[in-house]
Amino acid sequence: MASTTAPARAVETTASVAPPAKPIVIGAHAPQGPGLGGAFLALVLVLGLIVGLGWLLKRLPGGGFRQADGLRIVASIPLGGKERAAVVQVGGEQLLLGIGAGGVRTLHVLPQPLPETSPAQMPTLKNLPDFKQLLAQRLRKDT
Repeated sequence: MASTTAPARAVETTASVAPPAKPIVIGAHAPQGPGLGGAFLALVLVLGLIVGLGWLLKRLPGGGFRQADGLRIVASIPLGGKERAAVVQVGGEQLLLGIGAGGVRTLHVLPQPLPETSPAQMPTLKNLPDFKQLLAQRLRKDT
């Protein structure tokens, strides 16, 4: 048996070297938020809208939270869960009204107006009582 040997062929492989793939960045294609400047601008816009609507509400007829001209509540006291008595001044006359779930009723027309009371004032730092003395008094009362 004769063996024929074929000449060995060199296999030439020309492998092309591809550049390495770029790493995938998560969220790279997501839309960007407004940032700090945009958020500040949105806040100023919303606050301006609130102030503008408040101004407009005051200017509209019948709007707002102001009292009616010539009508004011002089004094009021709760009588129960839903009932109260109030002295209302209408022009130069004062009325004692009963206010409840059933409605509003005139209880009495006052012959003389109630004396004016001074509005309650918040204490200043000079008028505040000494905390040490108050605590000592309180502890003496409890024992």
